[in-house]
Amino acid sequence: MKLRSFMLVAGEPSGDLLAAELVKALRAELVRRDAAPSFDLQPLRTGLAPRFFGAGGPRMAEAGVDLALDMTQHAVVGLLEVLRHLARFRRLLLQLRDLAFERQPDAIVLVDFSGFNHRLAAAIRRRLRAQHGCFNNWQPKIVQYVSPQVWASRESRVRTMARDLDLLLSIFPFEKDWYALRAARLRVEFVGHPLCERYAAVNANVAPPGAPPLVVLLPGSRAGELTRHLPVMLEGAHRMQAGRALTFRLVLPNETLAAQARTFVPASAGIQIQVGGLAEALSQATLAIASTGTVTLECAYFGVPTVALYKTSWSTYQIGRRIIRVAFLAMPNILAGEALFPEFIQHAATPENIAREALALLDDPARRERIKTRLAKIIASLGGPGASLRAARALLAEVNASQR
Repeated sequence: MKLRSFMLVAGEPSGDLLAAELVKALRAELVRRDAAPSFDLQPLRTGLAPRFFGAGGPRMAEAGVDLALDMTQHAVVGLLEVLRHLARFRRLLLQLRDLAFERQPDAIVLVDFSGFNHRLAAAIRRRLRAQHGCFNNWQPKIVQYVSPQVWASRESRVRTMARDLDLLLSIFPFEKDWYALRAARLRVEFVGHPLCERYAAVNANVAPPGAPPLVVLLPGSRAGELTRHLPVMLEGAHRMQAGRALTFRLVLPNETLAAQARTFVPASAGIQIQVGGLAEALSQATLAIASTGTVTLECAYFGVPTVALYKTSWSTYQIGRRIIRVAFLAMPNILAGEALFPEFIQHAATPENIAREALALLDDPARRERIKTRLAKIIASLGGPGASLRAARALLAEVNASQR
């Protein structure tokens, strides 16, 4: 029996974690299926352990993925940043394309990192089409886990996705119907959002009675985001502190970013810097000030009213404002269809605006409760715990269908 093998490519810390969770679910599901007895009580399969390889980061390595490349160190944001590293990205893409053809996995799973993975899928598909001869019969399933935000900009990419992908695993409920209207050939499965299982076991750590309101600062998970967002947040926090008893906690995902943050935060600012423990911080928070990325959905999960902001380079902003077709950037606002979280983008992301809106939320408990009620409904629509297992089963069904 042929050993099952899967190639996974993730390029950012969030994708690295998502891929690691998928690998664990795939391994568990394959073990469960291998244990199923046949009519004569013999195993249906040989029980060969699946092989996982590809490119990603430390979470994937911990999950047992044989990493040919650490891609998380190459994550960049913005058009100029991508253009500066274009030659390097092309070199990495060709390395991964060649790796796929060398090892010939049953499936190639592209996890988020849409700009790079979109091109990698196209490169693999082009080379597959160019193959000839009876010995060139490898036809892997190419799967994208997490839809690129084509519903927000550059909708024309749907055509190439339908051409190059066999399966799209979606984490937001509206996406399946959206694709059905534009790319009926592309199989899309809504598997739910992984944060619903990631935080299901987190115990609420409510702030003690009488404690001052906790405001959590979340500038982003990349060095460039921290450089642009943190000074604005710190000045906003300084303005909020005037005549108020507030606690501010800056939460960052790793020590490297925390060390960078310490160069911005004076000792006199009275701001706690914390590495990790986001769930615990949000379970205590009255309010958050956050970049508009994935973390706003984590704020929503814990029912924390949030002031969202985003700043980028001038060139990226100018292009973005011309091609983005959605009214909001923060995902809770997109899912709600309204500005539950006040958003301040680029020039509007000033300390004055952030402090004013944050104080207005702190001074209005009824408004905060209304926001929490709406957030609870949004989170309930995300599929509940089990996203990784549902994704693993959908992926295996696609692979098995082609091998029958």
